[in-house]
This record gives sequence, C-alpha cells and structure tokens, in this order.
Amino acid sequence: MKKKKKKTIEKIRYALGFSNSGLGFLVIGTLFGNRRGHVYFAVQDDPTRLPAVLIQLPTPTSILVKEMASGLVRIALETAASKTGSKKLLEESTWRTYCNGRKCGYAARKECGEAEWRVLKAVGPITMGAGVLPASEKGELMYMRARFERVTGSRDSEAFYMMNQEGSSGGPELSVYFLRV
Repeated sequence: MKKKKKKTIEKIRYALGFSNSGLGFLVIGTLFGNRRGHVYFAVQDDPTRLPAVLIQLPTPTSILVKEMASGLVRIALETAASKTGSKKLLEESTWRTYCNGRKCGYAARKECGEAEWRVLKAVGPITMGAGVLPASEKGELMYMRARFERVTGSRDSEAFYMMNQEGSSGGPELSVYFLRV
C-alpha cells in the first residue's frame, strides 16, 4: 500500500512539473539573468511545464556574456558526495562552480518562483536563440535558450551539451557538467 501511495504521489508531482525524473535525453536549457545580476540555468523537458532543475549560478550575467563571446564555455558544478548517497545528483542544493576552469563561487538550486516562471513563459515559444527582454524594475533581462543533449555518465556525473542547429557549425559552444566528488 505504501509503495502504491508513493508511486501515485510521484506521478502527480511529475504531472505538475515538480520532479526531474521525467527528463529525457533532449531537454530545453535556458540561461537568463539581469545584466547586473546573476545567471540562472533552467532545464525543462517541456516549455509549458515548470523546470525540472533551476540553478542560480554565481557568475554575473555580464561576465558570462564575455565568456560566450570567446565561443567556448564550460561550466562545471561540483558537490561533495553525501554519506547516505540517497539524493539524486540534480537534487543537491549547492555546488562549487567553475567557469572555463576558473572557480567562481557556489551555485544553489532554487525553486521556480513567479518571477522566474514569468521569464520562462516569455521565452517559451523560442526554440533556440538569444536576446534581451524589455526592461523591468531590475533592468534588462538577457537570455539564451537552446536544445541540450543530456548525458548521464554515472550516478555521480551528468552533462548538458548545447546542440547547434542542424547544419550550423558557428555560434558559441556551451556545456554544463554536474559532478559528485
């Protein structure tokens, strides 16, 4: 009876978009943030649903834009191995963050609030692209949205690789790695 109840709760959470268990191999990744604020990384399997993962990166948006101009960006998020080992990697709450090999602070998993959901709904119809949303009380909001390939190496490593449009070899290359060390 207990297993059946737990399975039912998991199905309801998945249907409402509160679980990352349904992430497939191809996901939608959105990097966004105010010009003078920090960057968020949201992963969705469907643009009409809440993100399965929402991470606030310590990197300021302006710095990430400069890194993207170089054409190659690697973001690594490391977390310490838990003693129980029961948490899934993407359910961890904090990570040490590196951008192109340089330590840049700590990232934190966030719940999708109203402001973040408003941004994700605004860029929902966009399959791939980057731009600036009109100014709000916090200033202009920059975003980049694309399809990402999700690769699970083991239970202690996952990666998201930005996929370029078919036939396109130009544009920035972006990879986000989650590691348990």
